[in-house]
Amino acid sequence: MRALYGVFGSGALHRLDRLLRPRSIAVIGGGAFAANVVAQSHKMGFDGAVWPVHSSKDEIAGARAFRSVADLPGAPDASFVGVNRYASVEIVGSLRERNAGGAVCFAAGFKETEHYDSDGARLQDELVRAAGEMPIIGPNCYGLINYADGALLWPDQHGGRRLEPDQRGAAIITQSSNIAINLTMQKRGLPIAFLMTAGNQAQTGLSEMACGLIEDERVSVLGLHIEGFDSVAGFEHLARRARELKKPVVAMKVGRSEQARAATISHTASLAGSHAASDAFLSRLGIARVETIPSFLEALKLLHVTGPLAGRRLSSMSCSGGEASVMADSAEGRRIYFPPITDAHKARVQETLGPLVAVANPLDYNTFIWGNEPALTAAFTAMASGGFDLNFLVLDFPRGDRCSDESWWPTVRAFEAAQKANGSKGAVVASLAENLSEDHAIDLMERGVAPLNGIAEAFDAAEAAAFVGEAWQRPSSPPVGGRGAERSEAERGTLSVACPPLRPGFAGPPLPPMGGEEGNQPDEAIAKSLLTAAGLCVPAGRRALTPDEAVAVAGDLGFPVALKVLGIAHKSEHGAVRLNLKDAGAVRAAADDLLRLGTGLYVERMIEGGVAELIVGVTRDPLFGPVMTIGSGGVLVELLKDSATLLLPTTCEAIEAALRSLRLFALLDGYRGRPQADLQTAIDAIEGIARFALEHAGAIEELDVNPLIVCEKGKGAWIADALLVVGQ
Repeated sequence: MRALYGVFGSGALHRLDRLLRPRSIAVIGGGAFAANVVAQSHKMGFDGAVWPVHSSKDEIAGARAFRSVADLPGAPDASFVGVNRYASVEIVGSLRERNAGGAVCFAAGFKETEHYDSDGARLQDELVRAAGEMPIIGPNCYGLINYADGALLWPDQHGGRRLEPDQRGAAIITQSSNIAINLTMQKRGLPIAFLMTAGNQAQTGLSEMACGLIEDERVSVLGLHIEGFDSVAGFEHLARRARELKKPVVAMKVGRSEQARAATISHTASLAGSHAASDAFLSRLGIARVETIPSFLEALKLLHVTGPLAGRRLSSMSCSGGEASVMADSAEGRRIYFPPITDAHKARVQETLGPLVAVANPLDYNTFIWGNEPALTAAFTAMASGGFDLNFLVLDFPRGDRCSDESWWPTVRAFEAAQKANGSKGAVVASLAENLSEDHAIDLMERGVAPLNGIAEAFDAAEAAAFVGEAWQRPSSPPVGGRGAERSEAERGTLSVACPPLRPGFAGPPLPPMGGEEGNQPDEAIAKSLLTAAGLCVPAGRRALTPDEAVAVAGDLGFPVALKVLGIAHKSEHGAVRLNLKDAGAVRAAADDLLRLGTGLYVERMIEGGVAELIVGVTRDPLFGPVMTIGSGGVLVELLKDSATLLLPTTCEAIEAALRSLRLFALLDGYRGRPQADLQTAIDAIEGIARFALEHAGAIEELDVNPLIVCEKGKGAWIADALLVVGQ
């Protein structure tokens, strides 16, 4: 086996090294799929040994066949097991005994069939036991293609080509074999170094495969098609290593359109579907997420050529006002944007184009200088001198079978020269994907210019590259769920507004144990006593069993007060709350009306001067642990669906960023002359809720603070309602 120390900077060998970069391949099976594996490796020019194994055939696809694994001339680095599911278990055991480097298990009929076939899960367990320490990929998967070395454990045709000796490319892992085949057929010019399918991930998970691939110096960028996360810790390690190696990761995570997890009691559960937690997890790791296969490929291509972007400022140049307008419209609502150019910058560009061209960003440089390479170079150089993070040139090439593209190349060369002169990053964008051929794309990449097929896809790619660049500029996040995350008091933040104490004699009820039977829901009075004990700002309040007690409590607290029914989850929906009760008569009348609805009453000091209402909720995700949702609160919470999701532990900076991403933030910021909210106190309160949830993560199923009333500056943020569900 060739030395791998030149491939890996650290010299440390990964468990999958022999499988991913083999010098010998065994192919077990006699059907068409096994024959294809032999043929494809030979076709790709693999210069290692390929050893077919079959009990009766003398040769397969022109290669000498061996009768058994025991008869092989050596221990194969990689093996393709192309036999039925029952025989696969025995073959994998034989390969382990030969000290093979690893195997791809092609057969289906394992755990993916457990709902209708009792043998499937049992056979998968047997397969894993048979493999022992030998890595296996699958079962139920197509395998892998190593375009860097020409080594294919692949039972079908594919559309890729081998990398040149000094070339780098993307590594892609997908959980769908058919999508993998389709990706090899792309004509967008993306060089692929490795393509791998994950299958059932019975033993080797997606994150471990990714960690094995990203170490290769011939890999420039990593793409993941994710149906589910195999390991939170594995993905966290992958993200750390990707940042260390400066290799961006792009994910296409399916599941956004799935039904959110069924809401049990809280509003938070209906907002925080698994896709929201997945988004938060990927964002926390600095892994860019895209939604479509074309955008996935374009993001990988842009990052392959330019790497991450330093910021979100774009320029666009085209010889058409229509194209300039489309580019401007396509940026609307995105975080990347076209900043207006300064007067000095405008003057530089105007000098190259003359008085008849209106200089703006996006720029329509018009057709006056079409074909004039020196003039185009001057104009593009002046425009790119504005310090943009990425410069777009909108350029659709003519179809080669009917037209000539000769006059397009002065524009390409001028754009290339402009980027080199400014040390800037550039991309040619074809408004129609088919108007940028694979040959043109390859030519552009050789010039250091990213070729992007499609305007929407180009913006998706730019957003992904800007996201990675931004993520890499901030410190790495601690492990989710608080694993090993000990924070100092300073890091936790402190409440900036003191919470007024309850009056003497009105202490809350004793704290119940954080646990109990599954589905146990303490009432609001108990939930608020727990939050008060944790140092959070909760309005003074007390339970009452009769109208007379309610009047007495209200007198002690001071008017105005709110009166609520205990034992009801969504009080507003049941008419179980009365607000702004200003005297004893109003309290008595409300108590007489409400007492029949629940298990008792809760009298609470009324919060006045509210600027905005937030929901702050935490649910327990089976994979990620506590997941926090922050959003527009009150009675319209589910209608507005204005929310952001964070995994815990989190930071005040992340909480502030989440608040600023809400449409509601304009209210907090003093919309149209209204008072500004006490933003810092709101952030501190949310951080305190997160800390409380994390400290009791093993017990809390759901925590719903709705609303958190944020008052104007200096008047705090208050937990006006709290719903708590605890489990085992």
